[in-house]
This record gives sequence, structure tokens and C-alpha cells, in this order.
Amino acid sequence: MAIKKVWIEEGCTSCGVCESICPDVFEMPDEAEVIAGADFEANEECIIDAAESCPVEVIKYE
Repeated sequence: MAIKKVWIEEGCTSCGVCESICPDVFEMPDEAEVIAGADFEANEECIIDAAESCPVEVIKYE
């Protein structure tokens, strides 16, 4: 599976889990954000881990 798109839906609680799991894709200025230009293919495993670990399940990918 090649991840082509990653986004965060409304409802982020700014817990920082995604950034700690996958810092090359997610950052936390206020709420979680996907880093522009992040290499999804190289970080596929940690993107999936971050999405599965998100306590409010707002990290989506396809």
C-alpha cells in the first residue's frame, strides 16, 4: 500500500502522540498538522502507527 494523502480531521486534542511517533510527518504548532512536503512513502509505517494510536481517531490516510 502506498500512502498518497494524509490529513487530520476536526477534533484534534493536541496530545502530541502523532508527532512523537512520526515526527517527519506530523508537527504540533497548536493542533497537529501534516508537514508540507513530507515523504509519505518513506514514513508509511509510522503514519499508520500514529493513526492507530490517535486517541480521538482524527488522523486519516489513503
